[in-house]
Amino acid sequence: MIIGLRTPRPKGAVGARDTEEHHRVSTPLELFFDLCFVVAVGQAGRELAHAIELGELRHGLSAYAAVFFAIWWAWMNYSWFATAFDPDDVPFRLATFVQIAGALVIAAGVPRAFEHRDFTVVVIGYVIVRLAFASQWLRVYRDNPELRGLAARWGGGVLVVQLFWVLLQLVHSPAAYDAGFGALVVAELLVPYWAERGGSLPFHPHHIAERYGLFTLIVLGETVAAATVAIQGAMSGHEDVRKLVLLAFGGLLIVFSAWWIYFAHEAGDLLGERTSPYLWGYGHYIVFASAASIGAGAEVAAAWTGGGGEISARLAAGSVTVPTALLLLVIWVLQARHFKRGPAQAVMPATAAAVLLCTFAGSYAVFLAGLCCAASVILGVYGERLGSVGTASGA
Repeated sequence: MIIGLRTPRPKGAVGARDTEEHHRVSTPLELFFDLCFVVAVGQAGRELAHAIELGELRHGLSAYAAVFFAIWWAWMNYSWFATAFDPDDVPFRLATFVQIAGALVIAAGVPRAFEHRDFTVVVIGYVIVRLAFASQWLRVYRDNPELRGLAARWGGGVLVVQLFWVLLQLVHSPAAYDAGFGALVVAELLVPYWAERGGSLPFHPHHIAERYGLFTLIVLGETVAAATVAIQGAMSGHEDVRKLVLLAFGGLLIVFSAWWIYFAHEAGDLLGERTSPYLWGYGHYIVFASAASIGAGAEVAAAWTGGGGEISARLAAGSVTVPTALLLLVIWVLQARHFKRGPAQAVMPATAAAVLLCTFAGSYAVFLAGLCCAASVILGVYGERLGSVGTASGA
């Protein structure tokens, strides 16, 4: 993806936004879109927690990965389109509302996808979202002669893949369905890359970074809400609340630290300059999925600490520590490493390793993992101050 410039368009036409526009912020419609999509995120997290509590780890993780792909990919495509083309007119708003409706259909199908591995309702919601998204490329094709190659490939590619998603629902063999599902995921991921062979998407780097940051905030908020409800429920039936208090405190430290680490630097400065927009954008699947699954893990850990659930202590702890470590590593790969120098480069990978070791601490695992994350933030802040002082002294 290459940053482009806006070409003037007649009134009512869909033209590319100015990629150098100052004070470009997310619109109320984009924020509404995010809030509605997080309903599906929360539903997926709750079902993942339930599957882990039943000891169905492999099944739960595979269903979660599949459902979360539908949520993330639909959200991401809309966000990149809106950063380039956002006329904010009636057709655009209606198409956005249709995509929101599709996301709610996806959320309604999540329980069936987990319980019976039946993705029919999820796919129906996903196709609704994608068809509404493809319709917007028809408008771009009509109003932007210089971008018709991009619009035809992106919109047409989406339509073709949706046809195969519908046909896949006619396949009854589990092995063939899983193979087809994986192939269509790859096809979806390749559509934007193939589309850009016909033209470059004009995106605003700081706006798209803000869009991703806001969705990260909402997912972290959903994580806090899910953990709070779970811990509250466990406390109501548990006499000794000390371990639950430590669990809650450790969970908050993890979320607070994740926020601090993610927003420590301006990601918009990286896009198109020091990192690939594809790597950064696609890598956020793991950021969002792991952040949301921390909340699911907190539910599992709270149930285990409160005496509910038949799973092992290691699995209960790992349901929080593993996604936390994964989140730290991916944020480091996508963003933090570009801003670190010298020994500071090793802080986050070391923290991720320490968090994984906390898995073996039983009921104190989440608390210790939270302390590790907080220590990483402190070391990061202290290291940057030392670096600033050293630079000033050298000057």
